Amino acid sequence: MRDFSSCFGENGVQVSDTSYSTVGAIKASQNSVTCVFRCKLLAKSCFISVVWSRNLMGQCVSIEIQDSSSHRCIFRVDVKPSLFSKRKGSKCLELHSTKVEICWDLSAAKFGSGPEPLEGYYIAVISKQEMVLLVGNLRKEAFKKTGAISLLPNTRFISKKEHISGKKVYCTKAQFCENGELHDLKIECNTTTSQYPSLSIQIDAKTVIRIDHLHWKFRGNCEINIDGLPVEVFWDVHNWLFGSGLGNAVFLFYANLSAHKMWNSEPIGDASCAALPWSWSCFQPIGESKVSGLGFSLILYAWKIG
Repeated sequence: MRDFSSCFGENGVQVSDTSYSTVGAIKASQNSVTCVFRCKLLAKSCFISVVWSRNLMGQCVSIEIQDSSSHRCIFRVDVKPSLFSKRKGSKCLELHSTKVEICWDLSAAKFGSGPEPLEGYYIAVISKQEMVLLVGNLRKEAFKKTGAISLLPNTRFISKKEHISGKKVYCTKAQFCENGELHDLKIECNTTTSQYPSLSIQIDAKTVIRIDHLHWKFRGNCEINIDGLPVEVFWDVHNWLFGSGLGNAVFLFYANLSAHKMWNSEPIGDASCAALPWSWSCFQPIGESKVSGLGFSLILYAWKIG
């Protein structure tokens, strides 16, 4: 594992409170992870996005607070590749005459192969001595440093978007419900060495979805069971099969926490799949609408290289 200091380059911390494009807009050449949380800030609902990204310049993290009704950016902090002294810090804003503070400590952060740290860090948003959002495993250190007294309830992790790249195999880790088990997720797509392209999705080394004759079923969906929850899986690999140049496939995993049908007999189950005659642009609104519901959405943008 790499520590955070080995990832840093030469720029500093930038702060802006003006309107900004979506915090998850990342160049295709980068690896990035966007985590979206629904929180209560000053008794109003808001979205807080935390984006981890890595490019040739080094490691970056951005925190953005967005009004949930208008989707207008209220405040944004960018911690760009910087000197080691910038590994921890804080920034304040005043919202409706109330102080809101964003604090972070990445000095002991440990990284794996992706841009998101595995452990040894915290990012906190505090208002009126209440922890609006706390991300990372250093919870005691965060409360001690910020002076916060309590963690506000009803903060929910609602969406994760991840850009991953590979030649044939794409791996990540996913947690499909609050305090749920962290699963190993593996997507394998054979589009070049076989006359009949195929796609398989594994969770914890068990194949839960397998699609043969991918030329005919390059878009589709099915429902599987993870941790007793029905999880809808959508895929669109059209660009991999028929696109020109560098293109990406898209996979959407949606855990419907409000569904009445719960399968508790098996931890992970298979399901029949269907090919669908739509493109990713058609089910993008699905992902956006589900973010505002009771479920959790994992969206993977898989970039084929080589």
